[in-house]
Amino acid sequence: MIVVICGPTGTGKSSFAIKLAKAIDGEIINGDAFQVYKHLNIATAKPSEEAFKEVPHHLYDISEVDEDYTVAHYQKDARIAIDNVRKRGKTPIIVGGSGLYIRATLYDYEFSEMPKVDLSEYESKTNSELHNYLSEIDKESANKIHPNNRKRLLRAIEIYLATGESKSAIEAKQKQELIEEAHFFALDIDRKLLYEHLDERVNKMVEAGLFEEVENLLKKHPHNARAFEAIGYKQVVQGKQCNLTKAEIIADIQKATRNYAKRQIAYFKHQLPTIWVKSWDEVANILEDLYDGRKN
Repeated sequence: MIVVICGPTGTGKSSFAIKLAKAIDGEIINGDAFQVYKHLNIATAKPSEEAFKEVPHHLYDISEVDEDYTVAHYQKDARIAIDNVRKRGKTPIIVGGSGLYIRATLYDYEFSEMPKVDLSEYESKTNSELHNYLSEIDKESANKIHPNNRKRLLRAIEIYLATGESKSAIEAKQKQELIEEAHFFALDIDRKLLYEHLDERVNKMVEAGLFEEVENLLKKHPHNARAFEAIGYKQVVQGKQCNLTKAEIIADIQKATRNYAKRQIAYFKHQLPTIWVKSWDEVANILEDLYDGRKN
């Protein structure tokens, strides 16, 4: 059995996972797309060094900032991590809010190797032009991808050019079934309270040195590194390029964080069989009932 502690950012997933791991003899596997990157600590809310020492943690700090660590890489590494945890007789506990990464690991997603495609012709196009072209070759994906999400637009076009099939057609061939026994849990928190907490959380990240962390990273890595797509880093990088004030950048981070939490809630409600709890303490009781049910 695999336990998944998921849901929106800022709901105490990491700290609860440590408590749960101690209670059920588990080990924690990162389920966050950006906590895999070294040196991205503050805005990703990566667990502290002290937390890492309390129980075994896996798939944190495994990629360099300028590496393109994709969902396909994560799927492979996460499945290996799950197997290794089981071999030690422990319970795998996946913790994070990157729904696609978690789903790709526990469902029958297949990522085939694709030939290299020259996208230079498309990289020069505007977002509107890319979205219009995608609508012609893959209407279903175009309807799902925001017209300003340039990265996803280019990715969908790349898949079509490399395979001759649309992204949606390839996904339709997959059964989208769980290949593991997994139980998903998320905290059901009042939206207004969550947003207020997230705004304050961003303020605390700034106090902890977020701007300084980004500035130090930019001295060593290109500003377009994939890692800088993470919320917090992205807004600081873009804000400095546009000469925004610190207050304006902070407001942008807060807005992006709230929007991300909203998307996470929608994803975990509609894409995964998530059990929503009012308190993390409910999880232990539910798992205990599952164990008792097995015995009977």
